Parts: sequence; C-alpha cells; structure tokens
Amino acid sequence: MPQEEHRFPCESCGADLRFAPGQTELVCPYCGHVQGIPQADTPSRRSALTEYDLRSGLANDLPQSQMVEVRTAHCPSCGAVVEFDGATHAAECPFCATPVVIDTGTSRLIKPQALIPFRLSEAEARAEMVKWLGRLWFAPNGLVEYTRKGRALAGMYVPFWTFDADTASRYRGQRGVAYYETQTVTVNVNGRNERRQVQVRKIRWYPVSGQVTRRFDDVLVMASTSLPKRLGDELTPWDLGALVPYRPDYLAGFRAEGYTVALRDGHAEARARMDQIIRLDVARDIGGDEQRIEAVETRHSAETFKHILLPIWSAAYKYNGKSYRFLVNAQTGEVQGERPYSVWKIMLAVLAAAIVVGGLVYLREIGVIQIQ
Repeated sequence: MPQEEHRFPCESCGADLRFAPGQTELVCPYCGHVQGIPQADTPSRRSALTEYDLRSGLANDLPQSQMVEVRTAHCPSCGAVVEFDGATHAAECPFCATPVVIDTGTSRLIKPQALIPFRLSEAEARAEMVKWLGRLWFAPNGLVEYTRKGRALAGMYVPFWTFDADTASRYRGQRGVAYYETQTVTVNVNGRNERRQVQVRKIRWYPVSGQVTRRFDDVLVMASTSLPKRLGDELTPWDLGALVPYRPDYLAGFRAEGYTVALRDGHAEARARMDQIIRLDVARDIGGDEQRIEAVETRHSAETFKHILLPIWSAAYKYNGKSYRFLVNAQTGEVQGERPYSVWKIMLAVLAAAIVVGGLVYLREIGVIQIQ
C-alpha cells in the first residue's frame, strides 16, 4: 500500500496548519488564518463509528481498506513507536526525551477508526500539571518551577483498543446464609472473671447454580507499551461519547503513536477485565449473606473491536540526573506522573518531627506536661 502523507497548507500563506484544541478548526500559527474541518460537528458522528469483527482481526483477515502503512520510529530507550508524517525524519521521543530518527521501513497497522480531539491547549495542560505537582508532598521545588517555565509539552495521540461482547455465563457455587448461636464465654472485668453470653455468627451453605448475561461495550485497553501501564490506565475517565470518526485533520500539529500491544494481547486483557465483572454478577445472583463461586463458564458472542486514538499532553524532564514523566489527559485534565521526592524536604520533615518529640520529652521531664 502506498504511504499516505497528509499536509494541510494554509490557504493564506502556505504554512502548515495545526489543529486548535477545544475547537473544530485548523489554525495557522504564522498568519492566524482559520480553516474548518469538514463534518466535524456531524450530530450522528458517534453512530457512524465502525466496529470491526474481532474474529477477522485476530485472523489478520481484515480488508485491505482497513489497513495502513506508516513510517515509524522506535525509541531506543522506552520502546515507543512514534508515527511520522510528511517530511519529518527526526525528533525527540515525547515519552522519555530520547532523540529518535525515523526507521527506514514502514509498518502495516490496523487503521484507527476514531479519536477524541484535543480539548485542552498546551498552556491549560501545563497549568494542570503544575497544580498537580504543587499538591505533592516532598516534591522538589526546583522541579515544580522547572515544569512551570520549561519547554513545551508534547501533544500525542496514544493508541487504545476497545472491545465489545455479548456474554452468557453459567455458574456453580454455594449460597451462605448467616445464623447466630448463643455461647457462654469467660471475660475479665476489672481483674475478675465473669461469665457472659454472646451471639456467634455462623454460616449454612447451600449449593446453587444459574446463569447471568451481560453486554460489554467499549472495554478500554491501552495499546502502548512505551507508557508506564499504571500511568496510562489511571488517566481515566475518558468520555468515549466524544469519539469522532478518524480524520487526519485532527492530527495536524500532533504526533500519533503506533500501537505496540497486539490485538490478541489487548483482547486477552479485555477478557480478564470482563471476567472480573462477570464474577461480581455471579456473586449478586447467588445472593445470601456470603457466596462461594466454584466454576464459571462464559460464552462470548458478537465480539467486535475498534482501534482508537486518545489525546494526551506528555512531558519528560530530567532533574538532578533523573528522568520524570508526566501525562495529562487532554480531554479532562487528569494528571498522572512518576512521583518525585526531595531528599532535603524529607530530611527537614524528619528533623522537625525529632525536634517536636524531643521538646515534648523535655517538657515532660521538667514536669510542665504529662504524657499518658
């Protein structure tokens, strides 16, 4: 498949346009000219999203029209796969700040069906990140100041999978019903032993079996291995109702990472998440006061998936020889990052605590206070 290159020249001065976060327009950073994105506000955009058949995707049997070849660069440090467009050949990895150069070949990937456009600007995302850092105990003041005045954050579209399925699960287990027995026990009260009656909780178990059903819609799995999984998973919640059909216009001025979690691996993670929810359904269906689940057999049907892109602002800072990564959800402003610690702040806190404890001990010794 020939490689697609997307440029959006300004109708006024010919420079490359950029997507304006929070709007439905492309803006020229040089002359300020504005161009709209066609059909950006179509009311039925959510219903127009394509779901791919999971079985065909796992068998690598999707139509050619649903595949794309892209130029990519593999970061030698964190492993990110960054997609390049146009004449760009080198850049800095937005996840770990390592210089990367475009690979000589291309990668054949499943096309994204949809994306959530950037809503927060770079300045708004930086403000959220600085605010988040300022709330952290023991965060180095220098790092907070550096992030406030440092270089611009990198706008990235990160790949995710979503999975849908109808499930029917047959289960076998036990329902526990609580009852109470009166028992006499000996307790010590003010140095004397006394006999008292207490109610002891016990459980009667009854065998049960049954079936539960559930429809899963858009189980979200991050398809990037370059981000720490904890950080990427905790950028929630995402409002997937804001998804729009994929158009390259929305990528103007941003980079998109190619997925590094294969469809099969993403599906396995989604199945595991579904299983956890199904077990909660089973426990509710068993009822009683306690439940034991012995076996669950689930049949999945009508399984589909989507490849989507979600917007983040990313920053990688090196401070005192150590690298810190921060992510900002460009839709909601949620911030996640690798927690930095100030050794001096910790030492001062320990010293202050020691002074307080020492002062209390001294006051006790001279009889000013009594410590119980």
